[in-house]
Amino acid sequence: MKLIGENLNIMSAVYGKALKEKNAKPLQELAIQQAELGMDWIDLNIGPAGKTGEELMAWLVPVIHEVVDLPLALDTSNIKAIAAGLKAHKKGRPLINSIMVRPERMEALLPLAAEYDAEFVGLLWGPEGMPRDENERGALCAEIVFKATGEFGINPERIYVDPIQTPVNVQQQQILSVLEFMKMFPEIAPGCRSTIGLSNVSNGPPDHLRPILNQVMVILLKRYGLYSAIVDCFDTKLHEVARGKRPDLEALVHKVEDGQPIDTKALTPEEVEYVKTAKVILGHQLYSDSWLEV
Repeated sequence: MKLIGENLNIMSAVYGKALKEKNAKPLQELAIQQAELGMDWIDLNIGPAGKTGEELMAWLVPVIHEVVDLPLALDTSNIKAIAAGLKAHKKGRPLINSIMVRPERMEALLPLAAEYDAEFVGLLWGPEGMPRDENERGALCAEIVFKATGEFGINPERIYVDPIQTPVNVQQQQILSVLEFMKMFPEIAPGCRSTIGLSNVSNGPPDHLRPILNQVMVILLKRYGLYSAIVDCFDTKLHEVARGKRPDLEALVHKVEDGQPIDTKALTPEEVEYVKTAKVILGHQLYSDSWLEV
């Protein structure tokens, strides 16, 4: 699985301050760390950046490429900033993160993807907002893929579809909908790839519970062919799971999903945590912050 490092983010106390002050050093140090930790892209999340986005992205892309050769994901809702980042990007193929399935966003950003031969994340957020189920996800997916490939001649391999991950403590049913969509995805969008903002599943629960949620979620998605994910670059256990180095944990989570009986008394403490977390994510039990303790 390919990994996109999420940590260079305007919402971070350290890196957000560095972005606002155009202080290159901490941003470059983070970029080097992400490269050393095996990320395949570095996400540059500058937020909306309404007035300063174009100038900031034009500065940031070369600053990061001074120290690493990784391709960059340009993460902002500012269309001019995306254009500036694409123009400045010289190492590898850039990734636009993201293009929503809304007419005004597609009309503005798909031509840029085509012009720069960029990859892009097709975010399944439509004119009415969040899709309600896997069928609405499928319809939105078909719409953006058809427009990108048919109208703009974009290679399907350049398209990364994101079905939108939701927090486990808010909408467990939406998580099941994403898994159902992933089963349908190869037929809906042949040749396209998939991605997801993985850490959204743990957005809300206490910090110490976030890694196990992310790790179990990636196992569930990986089973249905998830190609890439936007992840915490410092969660090295997540990297191992995503890249197939923990088949024991994968098999255990699959047993939970398939409803097979599991003797928890025969498991290690680590394995018990994975079983309990899978049950919460899959809706076998209601979420609570104390699910690992019961």
